[in-house]
Amino acid sequence: MGTRPDDLARGIRSVLEQRDVDVDVVCVGNGWNPASAEPPLPSAVKTLHLPENLGIPAGRNRGVPEVSGDVLFFLDDDAFLPSPRFLADGCRELADRPELGLIQPRVVDPTGKVSPRRWIPRIRKGDPARSSNVFSCWEGAVLMPRAVFHATGGWADPFFYAHEGIELAWRVWDTGHVAWYAGDLEAGHPVIDPARHAYYYRLNARNRVWLARRNLPLVLVPFYVGSWTAIQVLRWFRNPSALKAWFGGWRAGWREDPGERRPMRWRTVWRMTLAGRPPIV
Repeated sequence: MGTRPDDLARGIRSVLEQRDVDVDVVCVGNGWNPASAEPPLPSAVKTLHLPENLGIPAGRNRGVPEVSGDVLFFLDDDAFLPSPRFLADGCRELADRPELGLIQPRVVDPTGKVSPRRWIPRIRKGDPARSSNVFSCWEGAVLMPRAVFHATGGWADPFFYAHEGIELAWRVWDTGHVAWYAGDLEAGHPVIDPARHAYYYRLNARNRVWLARRNLPLVLVPFYVGSWTAIQVLRWFRNPSALKAWFGGWRAGWREDPGERRPMRWRTVWRMTLAGRPPIV
């Protein structure tokens, strides 16, 4: 959105400095024209101006046709790659393990702040450096084969913000691939409270309902929504204003159109269950 020029410059520089890979970079301006950036973007970077802010997942989707290559890498404007070997190492892992359909790296704050647990997308967090299968992803730095991305249908356009990483990971599993947390790959990102956004609680709830309505077999929808409703009530019962906003989003999730429904196969439900997390929580 053009509000973090220094962070944006750092992130783009970290991609252009990657070694042993060819990079094709586009900067998507969500309601902002990156061609007018100050400082100006490097000449090697293409720009895409979206006159209206379409939201984070839709913005990512719009950038995909603008770049070439068999592997896609999505990087938020406040994230960066500390190592110039990141993309080469990640692409090698995808080539060596064709079952992988998505890689999320370990995320580290550049100032040394303790990383929040939410950056490790598994129930049993454990050692952040331990790699594992996952069923959601932190969306700020994601690497995946282009063919798998297209098979999933891409990021959830209607979500605008929040939980699009869960849907993408679920749909990766539904293609027969695996979503992977790579503890040996590192991305940098400052620790920021997601609740800083006024719409955080509302979209958090709405998108949970939409996630179920768009992706789960009908019989599982009430189990998933019910479990997350209980979790949020327990988490925020001492914060009435948060709960009020959350339930406002919850109601909107049932009233409003979530977009295309692509329920996962029962085979996928079984694979995810065997791997440690059935899609009901």
